[in-house]
Amino acid sequence: MKKTILACMMIMLMLASACGNVEKTSHPNTSSEPKPETQEAIIQKNTSDDCTVDRISLDSETEKYFYGNWKVEKLLGFANSYNDASEYPTGQKFIGDEIVIDKDFFSSKGLKNYKKYQYELKNPLYQNIATCYNSTSFYRLYKIQIPDLNINDKVKAIDISDPSTKMSIPVGLSFLAVNNDRLILLSEATIFELKKITD
Repeated sequence: MKKTILACMMIMLMLASACGNVEKTSHPNTSSEPKPETQEAIIQKNTSDDCTVDRISLDSETEKYFYGNWKVEKLLGFANSYNDASEYPTGQKFIGDEIVIDKDFFSSKGLKNYKKYQYELKNPLYQNIATCYNSTSFYRLYKIQIPDLNINDKVKAIDISDPSTKMSIPVGLSFLAVNNDRLILLSEATIFELKKITD
């Protein structure tokens, strides 16, 4: 038994040694074919197939669009994972309510039918926490189907935090900016379209 184990170990050492001594020869690319890209370069170029998940400040174009007074215009639907029973099936208690999103002030007190959503914050921290470059990647990340979301729509998930604690507002609200020309409110599992009423 010991001889068998010793023989196996010797064979493994010889194979390892042989692999280490293989001489690599380079053959210059003399053809006109382009060199294949490295895996790293391919991954960086394929961001359109995925979502970028990172906390970054809002860019100036998104800020310009996002700031203002918003009115809840219509119910779009519900996340596929579960339904928010408080709003199912019509969402009527949010329709017509308002949210204030300014550079130095945020207020959800206009969502008057729900005490848990009543929140005000001075000098809020607005951050883009994810960007999806098409509707397929957005669905894969969020499991939410937004009506009329086109295949090439760029969706930015925006988080609102307290600047002193860096904690997100504890109200179950989040926002999705679609191509900086459409704003979606997520209230837990319920999805609403917002309409800007003032800049």
